[in-house]
Amino acid sequence: MRIKIVTTCVILFFVLFGNAQIKNDDILFTVGDTPVLASEFLRVYNKNLDLVKDESQKDIDEYLKLFINYKLKLAEARALGFHKKPQYVRELNGYKKQLAKNYLTDHEVTDALVKEAYERISYDIKAKHILIRLNPLQKDTIATYNRLLKLRERLLNEDFDSLKKEIHNGNTVLVEDLGYFSGFKMVYDFESVAFNTNIGEVSMPFRTQFGYHIVKVFDKRKSRGEVTVGHIMISNNQKDTLVKPEERIQEIYKLIQQGENFESLAKQFSDDKSSAKKGGKLLPFTGGQLSSVAFEGVAFSLNKIGEVSEPFKSDYGWHIIKLYNKKPVASFEDMKYDLENKVRLDARSKLINTSLQNKLKKQYNVSSINPARSYFISILNDDYYDRAWKIPSDIAKEKPLLKIGDTLLTYNDFANLLYKRQKEAKRNQSFQEIVDEKYKVFVNKNILAYHEQNLENENIEFAQILNEYREGLMLFDLMETKIWNAVKKDTIGIQNYYDANKDNYKWEQRIDAVVATSAKEKDIKEVQQMLNNGNKIEEIKNKLNQDNTQKVIFTSGIMTATHQALPKTFIFKEGISKIYFYNDAYHIIKVNKVLPEANKTLEETKGTMISDYQNLVEKNWLKELEGKYEVKINKDILAKVKSQIYN
Repeated sequence: MRIKIVTTCVILFFVLFGNAQIKNDDILFTVGDTPVLASEFLRVYNKNLDLVKDESQKDIDEYLKLFINYKLKLAEARALGFHKKPQYVRELNGYKKQLAKNYLTDHEVTDALVKEAYERISYDIKAKHILIRLNPLQKDTIATYNRLLKLRERLLNEDFDSLKKEIHNGNTVLVEDLGYFSGFKMVYDFESVAFNTNIGEVSMPFRTQFGYHIVKVFDKRKSRGEVTVGHIMISNNQKDTLVKPEERIQEIYKLIQQGENFESLAKQFSDDKSSAKKGGKLLPFTGGQLSSVAFEGVAFSLNKIGEVSEPFKSDYGWHIIKLYNKKPVASFEDMKYDLENKVRLDARSKLINTSLQNKLKKQYNVSSINPARSYFISILNDDYYDRAWKIPSDIAKEKPLLKIGDTLLTYNDFANLLYKRQKEAKRNQSFQEIVDEKYKVFVNKNILAYHEQNLENENIEFAQILNEYREGLMLFDLMETKIWNAVKKDTIGIQNYYDANKDNYKWEQRIDAVVATSAKEKDIKEVQQMLNNGNKIEEIKNKLNQDNTQKVIFTSGIMTATHQALPKTFIFKEGISKIYFYNDAYHIIKVNKVLPEANKTLEETKGTMISDYQNLVEKNWLKELEGKYEVKINKDILAKVKSQIYN
C-alpha cells in the first residue's frame, strides 16, 4: 500500500530528493541527547504499514508523531532506571536466550531436513522389522551384524510369521509388524532406512539406540491430512435461563434428525458467533491444530461428506459437527514452520548441530593450543566412576588449552567440565574414551556459547528483534507503573471522569423477551395462539414438544436489536409480535418489557470508561515528557525518508 498525498507534493519530493539515499548513520531526530536513526524509523514504518488499520497513522507525519511519543516514553523509562530492575534484566536475558535458539542453527541443513520431513509425512509406510537388542553403550559387534545378514536372506525368501514364531522371544530378539507409519513416528535412523527401502525389499542391517535392525517394506501410501467441518455450539456459559446447555443441544439434534437444515440451525442457535453467521462452518484444520482433543476426535471420525455427529461435550460447551470435506496433507509452505520446530526437537537436530559446529570452528579459527589428552587421562582414577573424583591441586589452572575467536580456555575450564560430568561415566568406558568424549563436548559447548555471546554483533536481524523486545519490555513496565496501575488506583479521578462524561456511555434500547423459533409455520402459529391465550412458556413447550419431537425452540433474555434471535426488521414493542420468517425459520417474539436508552452505571461501563480515562491521562503525561526532553527533527533527513517511501 502507498501513502495517499497530494500529487504536487509527490512531484516536489521527487524533484528535490529523488536521488537521495538514506545512510545507515543518518539521524532523523534526537530525544534529549539520544539520536534516533532514519534507518530505524524506515524499518519500523515499513514493517508495520500493513498492520495499521487507522489510515491516518499511515501518513508519515502522523506516524512520526507516534514514533516520537514512543521514544519519549523510552527516554523516561531509562531515566527512571527501568532497564536496571532485576525482574527486567531476568526477563530480557531469558528472552535473549530463547531467541538465540532460532539462530544457533545451520539453515541450509535445516531446510534440507524440513523438505525431507514434509515428503515423509506425506506418505505412510507399512513395514515389519527384526530387532536384536543391544545396550546403547555397547560397542558394535560383528557377530550381531552377521546374524542379521543371515536373517535378512531368510526374510527375503521366507514367510514373516513363520520366522517370527522361530526367533521372536519378546526380549532380546523382536520380530514385529509395525503397521503403517509416517515421518516423526519412529526414531530418525529407523525412519530414514524405512523410507529409503523399496517396497518388497529388506534393508541391510543398521543400528539405532535400541540395537541392530533389518526392516522390510510392504506398502507405501499417501497420508490423510485435513478436515473441514461446521458445528453448532451451545456454550457452558450460555445465559438462557429456560434450558440447560445439554438439553438445548439435544433439542437441536432432534430437529436435524427430523430433517431441518444444519446451517439454518447454526445461524439461529450456535453460541460460536464467528461461525454462526456462516452456518457454523469452520476453517479447515489438521490433527493437533485445535486446542480441544474431543472436538478433533469427533471431527476426524466422520467419513462421509454431509455426515452429522451426535451431540458431545468439550471444555467449551456442547457441539454437533457436520463434515464438509477431507483433504490430504497440507502444502509444504503451510506446514514449514511446524516442521522446522519438529526437526529441531528430534534426532535430526544432531545433524544440524554437527554442521553448525564445523562451520563455526572455521569461522572462529578454533584451535587447541596445547593438546593435553594424555595429561587428563593420567589424572583420572577409579573414583571417577563413583562420582568421587577431585581435581588435582597441582593442576596448571591457567595453562591455555583452547582458543575460540579472542577467547582463551584453560586446563581448569576443561577440568571443571570433567568434574561436573563424572556422573555420566560408565564403568565399561576407558579413561581415554571418557576424556575424548568430554573434550568433544567441551569444544562444541564453548563454540556455541561464544557464538551466542556474539550474535548481537554478528547478526543484524537478531540484534533488531532483541532491541524491539528490550524496548517493548521496558515500555510495558513503564506504562504499567505510570498509567495502567496508577489509573486503576485513582478512584477519585475515575469517578470525576465518569461524572463529566456519563452521557458518552449509554445502553441502547433493549427488550426483555422470549423468542419462539420453528421450521414450520403451522407450529409457530400454534405458539402465537397459545401466547395470545395467556399460556406460559413451559405450558407451550410441554404441549408442542412431545413424544421425543422438537417442534419449537425458545430463547429468552435481555436482547438488543442485533441479537441473533431477532429478525432485522423487528420493531421493539411490548406484547406479542407478528410472525417473522428469518434465517430459514419462523419466529414470534413475546416482549415482556421494552428497556429504554439509559446511561450505564459506573460499574456497567467501567472497562470502556477506564480505557478512555487512561488515554486522557497518557495524553497529559506525554505533554509533560515533551517539556522534559527536547525533540529536534532533521528536516532534510525527513525529506529523504519521505522521498524513499514515495519513490
